Amino acid sequence: MLLNKIATLKTLATCVVAVAASTAAVHAVAADPLRVGVLIPGSKSDKGWMESGYDGLAAAQKELGPKLKTQMIENINYADMEQALTNLASKNQLVIGVGGQTQASVLKIAKRFPNVKFAIVGGNKGQDMPPNVAGYDVKQAEIAYVAGAAAAMLSKNGAVSYVGGMEIPSIVNAGKEFGNGARSINPKIKYFESYTGDFDNVSKAKEATLAAISQGADVHYHILNLGLRGMEQAASEKHTHVIGSYTDRCGTDPLYIAYSITGVGYQVQYAIDQMAAGTWQPGYKAFGLAMGPKASDMVVCKPSPEMTTKLKQIEQDIESGKIKVSEG
Repeated sequence: MLLNKIATLKTLATCVVAVAASTAAVHAVAADPLRVGVLIPGSKSDKGWMESGYDGLAAAQKELGPKLKTQMIENINYADMEQALTNLASKNQLVIGVGGQTQASVLKIAKRFPNVKFAIVGGNKGQDMPPNVAGYDVKQAEIAYVAGAAAAMLSKNGAVSYVGGMEIPSIVNAGKEFGNGARSINPKIKYFESYTGDFDNVSKAKEATLAAISQGADVHYHILNLGLRGMEQAASEKHTHVIGSYTDRCGTDPLYIAYSITGVGYQVQYAIDQMAAGTWQPGYKAFGLAMGPKASDMVVCKPSPEMTTKLKQIEQDIESGKIKVSEG
């Protein structure tokens, strides 16, 4: 009997050890962090699109802590994008391209890595996406219209300008709608629109802004990355003002009198949160005003009550379809 009890105890002890080992293994698997790779084609400190994307990545890291492991590649030119994306896809579960300029390369590389999820911040609706790719449309034209209205209200000279980088549909549509928004407030406003062909070219952006200033423009809007430095230089030298993009930084620089919120960082964080929660979905998804102020909004740094009311009404009219704006 004693021998039988000893044998039974040994068996129970073995089972307890096995269960404990199994539980530890489960916890070890559960503790594996989500691996996310992010491609930021420009500089993460450009005070624009790229910096907003980086801010979203930082916010996700702060929220998830050790549950998230990230890898970021920045300042990549078009010729090297596929190689950079391949590097990220080989080491991560989710890869995010920050900018519509990454879309063609993402769609190509995603087919080679069917088990990896991809997201494009600034993705457009025009192209079919593989089943492992999500495209998030920031709908820049919507908020550009509102920014144009704000610029017309803020301009003392009755003249405003827009400088875009590459002359591609989404950037051109934003410029068109900025002008439409300005004319909705002042039909006689002077509007100057130009493109540098490069989001990062400082000298060309400065030259374009100075040309507009010479014709009376005193409020400037943009879709630029590092090229924004050129617009800032021109505005500072000539005592005009800038409406910033992507992130509300009111109070940090007197050169800026308003900001259009285009939630680039919000979408980066959205993709990561969806992946972490197991609810990530492929395909096209529109953000814009319909997704709320974190995704899209207009902030004037020192608005009058009448200005605030008018801009909110314009946003509501765009959401309802009363005001029609271009796609993208």
